[in-house]
Formats: sequence, C-alpha cells, structure tokens
Amino acid sequence: MSESIDKQQAELADFIERYSGQDGVHPTAIPSLFFNRQSVIAGPVYGVFKPSLCIVVQGAKDVWLAQERFRYSPADYLVASISVPVIAQVVEATPALPYLSLKLEFTPKQVLDVLSNLETRIVTKKHSSHAIFVSRIETSLLEAVLRLVRLLENPDDIPVLVPLVTKEILYRILQGQHGETLEQIAVEGSYTYRIRNVIERLMNRYDQSFRIEDLAEMANMSVSSFHRHFKEVTAMSPLQFQKQLRLHEARRLLLSESADAAEVAFRVGYESPSQFSREYSRMFNLPPKEDMKRMKANYNQKADA
Repeated sequence: MSESIDKQQAELADFIERYSGQDGVHPTAIPSLFFNRQSVIAGPVYGVFKPSLCIVVQGAKDVWLAQERFRYSPADYLVASISVPVIAQVVEATPALPYLSLKLEFTPKQVLDVLSNLETRIVTKKHSSHAIFVSRIETSLLEAVLRLVRLLENPDDIPVLVPLVTKEILYRILQGQHGETLEQIAVEGSYTYRIRNVIERLMNRYDQSFRIEDLAEMANMSVSSFHRHFKEVTAMSPLQFQKQLRLHEARRLLLSESADAAEVAFRVGYESPSQFSREYSRMFNLPPKEDMKRMKANYNQKADA
C-alpha cells in the first residue's frame, strides 16, 4: 500500500479508537456510520448485512455468504449491495493491535441519486452478480471517508454535509473495480433490481410460507431463470435464504427474550419445534438451549474481564 493510504488509515484508526473506547460495535452521531473494535478473536457472528460499505483499518475479517468466503483487510474494502444473511468473524486481532473497522450503510435510492448525475449510459446487465464484493482500497475513497468521519468533530455540520459526502463515497465505489455490481441494485429492470425486490419481501415476511412460482412472478421471470439469478445474487436458494433469516431471528429472540425454543420456533415460521431444533443445531452447532448457555457464558466472561 502507498504511504498516503497508510497515513489515511492511521487517522481513521485514531478516530475509531477515540470514539469506541472499548470492544464492540458503536453507533456514532452520524446515523448511518458505525465503528467496530475487537481486541480478541471471538466466535463467528451471525446476522444480516444491510447495504453498506465496510472498511478495515487494522486487523482482518472473514464474511461468509452461504459457502463463499470474502476476506478483507486494510488493503481492501467490502460492499454489501443488498441485504443478505451472513456469518462474519474477525480473524486478526490482539490487545496490542485490535481489529478496527467502520461501516457506512446506504440505500438503493442514494445509489440511484448518484447514477442520475452521471453522463455515462446505464446498461442493464444480462447476468446478476453476488450481493457482496471485495475491492482494492483507493486513496480517493479513503479521502472521502475521512471527510465523513471528521464531521463527528463538528456535529452542527452533520445534517447538511453527510448526504453530500456519502454521495461522493458512493460515486467512488461506482467508479471502482466492481462498480457495476452496485449500480445494478438501483437500475429498474435489471435482474439484480428484480431480485432485490423479492429479497425485501422475504426479509419483511420471513415467517410466512411462499410458493416459488409467486416469487418468480414478482420478479417477472420464469421459475428456472428466477432460481438462477437469485442464487447468483445471494449464493443460496430462496428456501435456504428464508431458513437463514428465520434462524438468525430465532437466535436473537432466544438471547433477548425469556421465551422457550418451541415458542420462538412458531414465531419465526416453523410448524415443527423438532425440525427447528435440528436446523438450529445444524447452523449454530448446538441445540437452542445449549447455544444460549454458551452465549450467555461468553457474555459473562467478557463482562468480568
């Protein structure tokens, strides 16, 4: 990496340390911006990535989309163009050199606003691309991100300047190596745009059953074409996608509420508690009750540290 990139990342690392103070994910005064600090390598984190830009300035992280792994470090940046369930794990972190990163969330409308100002013609691709991609970091992108982060020191500027700087950041991504992938989520009629609509439906109604024919009709595709493009974007089938959403939400409910596994199973859409327990164990490597014991024990150890 160049000396200028090293300097930019050092400044970002200073901001993240200053505004974090301790391990964990920390919201900032900019509603779409989050800082993450981890001083130890812990177990995997299961959740849903919203459309976002993720930059690591120290350490490294793996993100799994189904069976596909994306690793990013200070040499790269990661973009999730569509909301997808993932497994993430910090793979490089020590107390002396903690993992430090930031995440900037955005919307398809913000991407479209940038595209509408470009003179280049938008071409609808015949093929879809994965919802997640990793690209090499560039000075121009880091400079725009630094301008955004510096606004934390001038809170009165945030309402006016954050939308402008975010627009520049999205422009830099669109001009980058995988810019077309991000472009497709906002271009009406593209395959990725149509798959995005179905994903939003599944995200909002993950507890309801569906017919694949109805989802294909919603995307204005044949069933075979819909299956192919959905898997190209998410690396999984619609059924696998829904299953991951249900299990992620079930784990969150079990941890945050005093509900038993059978009740949670029904709430997330399972008709059979035994099927829920089997699929939960397959994903998280332990049955629900044992998994909760492990997670609470890990939480208590961190609290005592």
